[in-house]
Amino acid sequence: MQMEVEQKLRVAVAASVQLPNVSDMEFEASLTELRELAKTLGFKVIHSFVQKRTSFDTTGYLGVGKRQEIRAFVHGEPVFDEEGNALPSLAEANLPEIDAILVDHEISPSQARNLEIEAGCEVMDRTMVILEIFHRNARSRAAKAQVEIARLGYMAPRLREAAKLAGPQGRQRSGVGGRGAGESHTELDKRKIRDRIAELQLEILAMEAERKTQRARRQERQSQAAVALVGYTNAGKSTLMRALTGSEVLVANKLFATLDTTVRALYPESVPRVLVSDTVGFIKNLPHGLVASFKSTLDEALDASLLLHVIDASDPGFERQLEVTDKVLKEIGADVVPRLRVFNKIDHVGDAAAQAECEAVLRDKYPGCVVMSARRPEEVAALRLQIVAFFQRDHVEAELFLPWSAQQLRKEIFARCEVLEERADADGAIFTVRGESVVLDGLREQFAQVQD
Repeated sequence: MQMEVEQKLRVAVAASVQLPNVSDMEFEASLTELRELAKTLGFKVIHSFVQKRTSFDTTGYLGVGKRQEIRAFVHGEPVFDEEGNALPSLAEANLPEIDAILVDHEISPSQARNLEIEAGCEVMDRTMVILEIFHRNARSRAAKAQVEIARLGYMAPRLREAAKLAGPQGRQRSGVGGRGAGESHTELDKRKIRDRIAELQLEILAMEAERKTQRARRQERQSQAAVALVGYTNAGKSTLMRALTGSEVLVANKLFATLDTTVRALYPESVPRVLVSDTVGFIKNLPHGLVASFKSTLDEALDASLLLHVIDASDPGFERQLEVTDKVLKEIGADVVPRLRVFNKIDHVGDAAAQAECEAVLRDKYPGCVVMSARRPEEVAALRLQIVAFFQRDHVEAELFLPWSAQQLRKEIFARCEVLEERADADGAIFTVRGESVVLDGLREQFAQVQD
């Protein structure tokens, strides 16, 4: 019996305005990203309506002519491109009706309402698309609460336009449960939204306090070596995370497949034990509400001693994505954390010659970077060695003496140091080890307390 229900095909068209300060390459990259976002949300984008303008139309984002063109296409009427060629109709493409118009900018509530009325079709701007993806993919309590705050913040200024669409009967209702008779839908709903946001913010504060307490306890137990994977969404961070830790982490060829921070230990385990975290992916023009809401998920980057900035080497627009990541890291104060640039997906570039050429260019432009594929075990192993070497760079060699009466502490030595040699005499065991000075001093104190 087939357990999965096939999702209904949802069809959309994209709409975008190119402003004078946006290059053709930037414009196309953003539109391509919108199509990928739409795909993640379950839409098939069958056509893109684009227009060059000095500014957005204040009434309906696009100019009147372009809006009429979209309306005609949505209603199955003939539409022609700039060369005069007729666009395939929905019937010719054997497709159902258009479900939504996806706009590649955040637009005002009135612009969305006017475009929706004129086209006779639902309008979703870029922010709404991203919020919906985040809503579907959030798993932890913290992520769900953060997404809900962002969605409510987005909805609040749009309630008035929704009331206009609902008509006169939808604008007024009894004041039962409100502040008085005659309170409008909009006023009551805005009040409910404010109350809910305040409630969620308190929940998040409590969760953050709990998280800080847990983090402090971990740091008390051991000297923490932590690595955070950061980078543009869909750069292959989760695939690399799985390869480095040998864990089952969700890997999906979708934007924002990872929203919650996942933490695993580097595998095989090293000395010191290194924790690896996979953080939420970055994206150009991420809604401001989400940047603020997801700062807590990016706190793993602030806590880390080393950042692995994962970049998709096969993406022609990787430099733009690299800039976005650098900008976000600076905004949250993580630009001071040591960083290793990891150009992933080199195996997607082309044949062996193309890969070698790409690698040479990247190494020349970004000295010290790693160029690899997370699907090649030998390259993952080499990266692992670099990570371990980073945390062992300040290690010193020393001897530790453990009397026979304190052999229960033997496991502490192996857990927190690299044991180079072990020998014994009549009084106890002598270990030649490598480790951090502070760790070695702590172990000596423990041994001394046992002897006393």
